[in-house]
This record gives sequence, structure tokens and C-alpha cells, in this order.
Amino acid sequence: MNQLTERQKLILGLIVQDYVEAAQPVGSKRLVEHYGLDVSSATVRNEMAELTESGFLRQPFTSAGRVPTEEGFRFFVGELMGRQELPASLKHTISHQFYQARHETQQWMRLAASVLASQSRAAALVTLPQSQQVRFKHLELILTSGRQVLMVLVLESGQVLQQMLALKEAFAQERLSSIAEQLNNLLRGKAVDEMAPPPNEMGTLAAEVFRLVRTELERLTDGFAGEVYHDGWTNVLAEPEFSEGDAAQRALRVLEERPLLEDLLAEVMSESQIGGVQVLIGGEGRWEQLNDFSLVLARYGAADTASGYLGVLGPIRMSYGRAVSTVDYVAGLLSEMVSGSMTGGKDNQEE
Repeated sequence: MNQLTERQKLILGLIVQDYVEAAQPVGSKRLVEHYGLDVSSATVRNEMAELTESGFLRQPFTSAGRVPTEEGFRFFVGELMGRQELPASLKHTISHQFYQARHETQQWMRLAASVLASQSRAAALVTLPQSQQVRFKHLELILTSGRQVLMVLVLESGQVLQQMLALKEAFAQERLSSIAEQLNNLLRGKAVDEMAPPPNEMGTLAAEVFRLVRTELERLTDGFAGEVYHDGWTNVLAEPEFSEGDAAQRALRVLEERPLLEDLLAEVMSESQIGGVQVLIGGEGRWEQLNDFSLVLARYGAADTASGYLGVLGPIRMSYGRAVSTVDYVAGLLSEMVSGSMTGGKDNQEE
């Protein structure tokens, strides 16, 4: 990468800012007049030509202004953007909403997706927090009708899973509750590799429920599980880049197809620390579905206990400062909520 002069950095930063706001190529005359530069349009044009030659800008068509390339956006995010903070009043409003939903994990996820989408003006995704080592907490077996039984499995992370079972024979609720309690005493606090099968005297029903519980915990251990919460897709569809064509539909598949999303998160976030924000611009040459998009992602949670992922997806012409600051703040809030949930500590007080 060529070393940019301070003036070239200034011009590149202003072009990124203007292009993000207006979605139109930026010309030298506009830069001089709109931003009060103390150099001539000819000088700015020369600098823009240098930036184009270096790969930071491109000219969509002859006689047009310039727009940032993916490399230009990467340089802006890495070198020019700086750290931005959400306004204190906005932080207070967001945190108040979260603390009102303190004990409702699913509500945290929905709220996080809504806040991310509205503040970044992009599409948001949030995964449930998952224990680094998935551990059993509690099981309930609820008779619904005949041989149909609802199995409710609660994990130490706070995640609740439900599954309908069709038993080979009918059992009274009293018997189901007794089996559930025995399994709770046997499995409470254990990870899948610490579980021993129930003794034979507990019967075939206990053995079958144990097998189902173990299978579910193995599935959760192998990859992130549970619902992925989305919001704000209409924000993306409203952008001029996606008024025609199928680019938006390709990116929508990234959010909805679990294997692809799991692969992306595993690769991008494999070495990320809790609270660290990662920016993926234009698919980085690895994900064709994201060629026209950028992702701002973070990992949230409590170290060595439970964590999840959240982020926003929007056009490459994204307001990265707003997106990064929003993702960073919401990740911090969710980390506080998860830490409190996992430790069973007292509720944190609002700031």
C-alpha cells in the first residue's frame, strides 16, 4: 500500500464521507466548495488522480467524479475513521430498554437486533449466547395429550429449548415429573462429556430422555445454536445500490442459511475477543454473496462461560463510524447482561 500524504488522507476521508451521505460520485469542485479546502480544484483533481492510481478511488465513468474502492474504505476504517462514541443521551435510552428486559434472554436478542438496525440503518443479526462448554441446568417433562410430551430443556446459559416427544406408551404426569427430577439430580451442571447414562432401575423412559438430552447438547457444542434474530432488512433494500438486481437477495441468504452463516462467523470471528469489533468489506474475496456488502461484527458475552455474536450488514457505502460505535456499545450491554445471568449476581444498576 502506498504511503499517503496528509492532504491525500484528508481528501480520501472527505470523499468517503460525502459518498456515504449522497451515494453520488464526488468531484473536485464539490470538495473545494462544500468543505472549504484552501487549495484549487486542479490540485484536488491531481490528488484524486493519485488516489485512483493507488487503488483507493475509482471513476465510474468518463468525466464523473470519484467513489471509494473497497481498498479505500478499508484504509478509511483502519487509518482515518478513529473511535466514535454514541451520544450519552442515546446510550442512556438504550441501556434503560435493556434493563427493563433484564431476565428475558429472548427479549434481549430482539431488542439488540432492533437497536442495531435502527441506529446503523442497516440489517442486524444477533445470535443467542452459547456456553463455551454447554451445561445442563434443568429439565421438565409436560404431558400434553395421550402419548405426546413436551420436553423443556434449560441450559446454564439461560437458553431454553423445547421438543415434542411421541412416547411408545402413555405415562401419568406424576411419573413424568419424577423421571425429570431424577435426571435433574443426575445431570445438573454437567457438560455432555461429563454425563453418565442413568442406572437401569430408572427405566427405559429415563434412558430415552437422557439420549435426547445428550444429542441436543452435542449439537449445541458443535456450533452456535438457537434462533438467529434479524431486523432492519428494509433498511438495506431502500439503499439505491439495491433498487435493481439480485444483490440484496444474495446477502439475505447469508443471514438466513445457517451453514453459510456459521462458516462465516467461525472464520471471521475465530480469534476475536469479547468486545472486539471486526469489519468485513465486500466479502474480502472469500464470500461471493457479500461482494456488494459490508459486515460489522462483534462477539459479546462473558469470558470462558457464554458468548454470542451480533452485527450489522449494509452496503459497502456504509456509515462505518455509526455502525462500529453502535455494534460496540450494544455488545458491551449484552456482555453485562450475560455476565449477570451466568453468575447469578445482583442486578446491575443503571448509569
